[in-house]
Amino acid sequence: MWKQNSAARPIKYAVNGASANSSWYSRSMGLLGTLLLMFLIIHLSHFWYETKENTYAGIKAVFSKWYFVVIYLLGIISLFWHLIQGFQSAFQSLGINHKRYTPIIKCVGVAYSIIVCTLFALMPILMFFGVIN
Repeated sequence: MWKQNSAARPIKYAVNGASANSSWYSRSMGLLGTLLLMFLIIHLSHFWYETKENTYAGIKAVFSKWYFVVIYLLGIISLFWHLIQGFQSAFQSLGINHKRYTPIIKCVGVAYSIIVCTLFALMPILMFFGVIN
């Protein structure tokens, strides 16, 4: 996509103010997507492949180690930023981009991202601190 965009406009802009035209997370989708892919590989290897027989025991064993909890939380933070951008972009791709509705969609996207990611983050945190036994 980047190559197509560059070919469509061979003459560069005189001033490139990326921070004025887009948010940090929209410019970092490549990095966030890579982090999410790494997280997904780790997540699936622990919670799908290794724990098919006894899921709870496997999850408890993984979340008893602080470094897996940190990796999981970093993955959830990446997911948070990815969801914020993706939620609004999905509506824009569908053509729902209006000055009246876009702020509402962005607000709902942030709320959705906070709720989903907070709920995902609670399990490793609560298991690590022994609240869930």
